[in-house]
Amino acid sequence: MEEIRNNLAVRIAEAEREGWRGEAEGLRVSLAATRDKLAGLDERAKRATTVTLGLPAFGEIAGRSTCLPSQSPQR
Repeated sequence: MEEIRNNLAVRIAEAEREGWRGEAEGLRVSLAATRDKLAGLDERAKRATTVTLGLPAFGEIAGRSTCLPSQSPQR
């Protein structure tokens, strides 16, 4: 998005230099939308937080059975 914003600024300067008023105005609209989008992305990144769900670790929920050599299961 930042590259698009920078490219639009260059294209606006070119359109103004060449006297393409309509083109320059259309590019300004696109530039404003790009700036709004970047601002929204920045705001969203600031609000992003990690949420701990409190899920148990695998070791806490996995069934375990161990037998000591001297306590082998009876058949």
